[in-house]
Amino acid sequence: MNALTHASTVMESLPAVRGSYEQDAALGQMTWFRTGGRAEVLFKPADEEDFIAFTRGLPPDIPVTIIGVGSNLLVRDGGVRGVVVRMGKAMAEITIQDDLISAGAGALGVTIAARAQEAGLAGLEFLKGVPGSVGGALRMNAGAYGCEVGDIFVEARAIDRGGQVHNLTHGEMEFAYRHTGVSEDHIFLSAVFRGQAADRREIAARMKGIMDAREQSQPLRTRTGGSTFKNPDIEDSGRKAWQLIDEAGCRGLTVGGAMVSEKHCNFLINTGDATAADLENLGDEVRSRVLESTGVALEWEIRRIGNKGAKLS
Repeated sequence: MNALTHASTVMESLPAVRGSYEQDAALGQMTWFRTGGRAEVLFKPADEEDFIAFTRGLPPDIPVTIIGVGSNLLVRDGGVRGVVVRMGKAMAEITIQDDLISAGAGALGVTIAARAQEAGLAGLEFLKGVPGSVGGALRMNAGAYGCEVGDIFVEARAIDRGGQVHNLTHGEMEFAYRHTGVSEDHIFLSAVFRGQAADRREIAARMKGIMDAREQSQPLRTRTGGSTFKNPDIEDSGRKAWQLIDEAGCRGLTVGGAMVSEKHCNFLINTGDATAADLENLGDEVRSRVLESTGVALEWEIRRIGNKGAKLS
């Protein structure tokens, strides 16, 4: 059975939706790396209600994978089985009431930061330095510049594969460094964050400082996926991930079309013709060299999805 035939079989089992389905959809160009495989079926929901109806009507044997804007994502060349759901603008509504900011799973962190600044709410400036959307930020407790999502979190809504919607408290999220304890079976729908009233100009100045710092230290104008590895426990290693990578002699290291950034060596770059395998193999080589030279086992921060082997068939 070829890829299109298998995708057609999947399509026949899917519930009717108001959004759109696409068979054999290219995913690589949806990621910041601009490389990688395809989805058997790509679903773009019309809104939250449409997504909930889809989840409740989806046969339990069909895998579902959620993606946002692809900022911290590597889609393996073999592609992704089942249905990939793109949480886009239709799931990105943002509303503000008093000191609370409500945002859909597809809302961008940078947009939330900007809206909070306009409303005179501080504490969310760090989101200006967190590329990506709310769903992914919740899943990995995203953070930057000394702050993380858990610091501003009030509550979230998620749906499980059985179609039940859950209201999650701060305690139920079990926030840890780049991690939450919420079951992988739960798909985030929205979240509420809390800011603190402050002068808009001061908030804008802090956001500008964050963007200036990113511009100076990170390879922003390249095909990259953000921080590749989590920082290890500083008490154990004494160094951040980029320092360990540099110490292991990996700055500028290449595999195929993939390269460790010269500017910030916790970033991998697609220099133009890298495959997803090039990028993942380069990351694994970096991990191996760091382990050998420092004894520290780096953990991937970039999310990798799909099949490593042959393309879908």
